[in-house]
Amino acid sequence: MQEQIRNVAIIAHVDHGKTTLVDSLLYQSGMFRNEELDRLAGGQHGLIFDSNPLERERGITILAKNCAIEVERGDIRYRINIIDTPGHADFGGEVERVLSMADGALLLVDSYDGPMPQTRFVLQKALENGLTPMLIVNKADRPDGRPAEVVDEVFDLLVSLEAGDDALDFPIFFCSGRDGWCSEEVDGERFDLQKIFDAIIEHVPAPPVEVEAPLQLRVSTLDHSEYVGRIAIGRIAAGTLSAAEEIKVLSEDTGARTARAQEVHLFEGLGRKKVQQVKAGDICAVIGIDGIEIGDTIACAKEPTALPALRVDEPTLHMTFRVNDGPFVGRDGKYVTSRQLKDRLDKELERNVALRVVQGDRPEEFLVSGRGLMHLGILLETMRREGFELCVGMPRVIERLVDGKWHEPFEHLVLESPIDAQGSAMALIGERRAEMIDMTSRAGSDMVHMEFKIPARGLIGLRTRLLTATAGRVISHHSYLEHGPKSGSIPRRNSGSLIAVETGQATPYSLDALYDRGTFFVEPGDQVYEGQVVGEHSRERDLEVNVVRTKKLSNVRASGKDDSTNVRPLKRLKLEEALEFVVEGELVEITPTNIRIRKQLLKESDRRRAGRKAKNES
Repeated sequence: MQEQIRNVAIIAHVDHGKTTLVDSLLYQSGMFRNEELDRLAGGQHGLIFDSNPLERERGITILAKNCAIEVERGDIRYRINIIDTPGHADFGGEVERVLSMADGALLLVDSYDGPMPQTRFVLQKALENGLTPMLIVNKADRPDGRPAEVVDEVFDLLVSLEAGDDALDFPIFFCSGRDGWCSEEVDGERFDLQKIFDAIIEHVPAPPVEVEAPLQLRVSTLDHSEYVGRIAIGRIAAGTLSAAEEIKVLSEDTGARTARAQEVHLFEGLGRKKVQQVKAGDICAVIGIDGIEIGDTIACAKEPTALPALRVDEPTLHMTFRVNDGPFVGRDGKYVTSRQLKDRLDKELERNVALRVVQGDRPEEFLVSGRGLMHLGILLETMRREGFELCVGMPRVIERLVDGKWHEPFEHLVLESPIDAQGSAMALIGERRAEMIDMTSRAGSDMVHMEFKIPARGLIGLRTRLLTATAGRVISHHSYLEHGPKSGSIPRRNSGSLIAVETGQATPYSLDALYDRGTFFVEPGDQVYEGQVVGEHSRERDLEVNVVRTKKLSNVRASGKDDSTNVRPLKRLKLEEALEFVVEGELVEITPTNIRIRKQLLKESDRRRAGRKAKNES
């Protein structure tokens, strides 16, 4: 039987249903028993492809993944390689590097939301890679859906991106990834997802095949095995590659070197199978090449020619990572040294192409840059689960010097807010130097759609305050827009910190006496140390407090009566909330079991001395 290949990427804004659709395609492909897929679909939201624990907890795709589905049409067997991409803007680097493996794209758009900021980003990257889209209007059975309008909005978006005639003549399906059906008309007959497979076969071009040409394979992603080390994954652009074949590895950084591909694998279903040879058009995995990096070209040993290196947009945010030097260092984690921290960041650089790491001012410090707060927050959360202890400083945007003037990154911010909460949301946005681009309200909806151009530093801490001000009803998305001249000052935080002055165990007596000072992050029984930020002050300035003080006993009053105190609820900061809260001179201490905020200088006398020095120098 003749075999043909189709390589297609699924792109969309976050929460528009990419991974859900892929799961339904897997169920209807006929390659698996349903009970087998049911077993794989564990976790909070039951998605097969979101296998990473953080993906399952957060309900978002973080890492791009691919699978291979085989379908037969007549005497031809088609192997459809499907690449699932992240939808969140902070993981755009994952999208950019894997699109190079695809020949077409399934563009998913929510039937209510329509095109969102990340929709524009992923679609632009797909067009830059020469991919023509197929439009799938997902969640077409939503009661508040507006599928016909969404189609028009996607067309307008393609026009604004200067798409060619082929891209503008896109096939359209109305679909429910959750229920596993699709239709070619808004209210037309519903079919199973075999129609999607047929459309992929018809509209996605077969990869260009130059089997007789010299080998060229650009590494788009890396996997790792404890047994075989690095596994290079990419699409063969030309030629063939056999197991045990001698090849050249071409790198922009290290030049050319000779290596040997020990094994080659093709993707089959959700796994890989060992084969003797792969050819042009195949997405494959190559095992046995030490030191291979994303962007390297695996080429013919006799006629090596490099493919263009992968390019991704530059990071917009950075933070200082440093070893934990607090009083409680080593209590929770296994990895606490600067060497271990450096090795872990170097390992992350191997697969996270949107990340940048440079040596800081001191040997134990590293400046880590990423696409956004979630991008870096996911890395930190992963490291703490692996057993690392570290401290990170306040997030800062990355500025550029253009014509002698500093430019800062700006983001395209989209808000969906209830009408009664619109005023509160706009008040918060206004104080962060945002410029309104558009505001619309949809017929029959109590939600207002607002778009802003906002400095990236204005987004730090904004999400938490928006959710608080609107009782959790606002929906926000953002994506990188451009670098522009710096705008004015933006309030970071309008409250000070409550700082512990002694080390010990927090007591009910001391906390009860201090509750009117602000909101506490610790509760009775928690261990605290001098210089730790134990709460948020109700006023703008910092305040030193003693949370370990105990009631002195006397022969007049009973100790039981003295201990009867009113312990009020506290605020436990999650990792990203702590990163949003921290300001200049403060650090977030991250361990496997605790997230604390502390002053960089733990002793009050040292902080006062540093404050006087800074004042004199200014």
